[in-house]
Amino acid sequence: MSEWDGKSKGTVLGYRIFVFLIQKAGVKSAYFLLYFVASYYFLFLKKSNRVIFYYFNKRLGYSYFKSKRMVFKSYYVFGQTIIDKVSISAGMREKFTYEFDGIESLKKLIAEKKGGILISAHIGNFEIAEHFFEEIDINFRINLITTDLEHSDIKKYLESVTQKPTVQHIIIKDDLSHVFEINAALDRNELICFTGDRYLEGSKSLSEKLLGQETNFPAGPFLIASRLKVPVVFVYAMKEPKLHYHLYAREAIVKYRDEKGLLKAYIENVESMLEKYPLQWFNYFDFWNQFKNKK
Repeated sequence: MSEWDGKSKGTVLGYRIFVFLIQKAGVKSAYFLLYFVASYYFLFLKKSNRVIFYYFNKRLGYSYFKSKRMVFKSYYVFGQTIIDKVSISAGMREKFTYEFDGIESLKKLIAEKKGGILISAHIGNFEIAEHFFEEIDINFRINLITTDLEHSDIKKYLESVTQKPTVQHIIIKDDLSHVFEINAALDRNELICFTGDRYLEGSKSLSEKLLGQETNFPAGPFLIASRLKVPVVFVYAMKEPKLHYHLYAREAIVKYRDEKGLLKAYIENVESMLEKYPLQWFNYFDFWNQFKNKK
């Protein structure tokens, strides 16, 4: 695909197989099956192979053969994060460990009682963070801003086998009513969470360099965050070896109505994460618009 279409890939059958393995034989058995799934993606998904190879080869500067190896490893690690998310949501939280880097940023944000904005990215596995936040002695609610374009059949199946999430969803609507929902949530001292690295074609965008190459970012998160006069924190949940996660929170310095400055700070933060976790870049589409007019 030349741009993100708002939907993830996969089938209900595939999820059923992995959930069965997780429930009957454990997380590690599902990881083993994942080698075959990652091999299929590596051999047959030419479009996503091309764009993720570009990321490793051109943006990170890896050699041709190392980039090829990393493409396979990327699919494998991405699959692991999905398995982890399903496992934790299905009640297997005790099998995972975590560490938190920057919890003071979130505690400070909550203490100000103005609500706050979290900006994450499609790196790591931030969707599982709520299960770790529950163990931290701070009380807050997260509202995730989403397009709601995911496959409804997969959503329904996962809802049937996992615990009800505590994260609330605010759906982006053409009539902009989601803006009023965001303001209402902030008035209740709740947190609003955006992902700042994907935009839908036709929506307002901002242009900036990521890893040395100009590309487009959604304008909404940075326009809103730079105008509402509430604290802004960059957040990620990065997968470590075994069943361990490292949660990061970094307070952003926000100048009023300076969305470009906030975007640049966000990009610097994302790049620092990718330097540590190059395999956890999970944007499997033409992020830098290098193949838009190519077959």
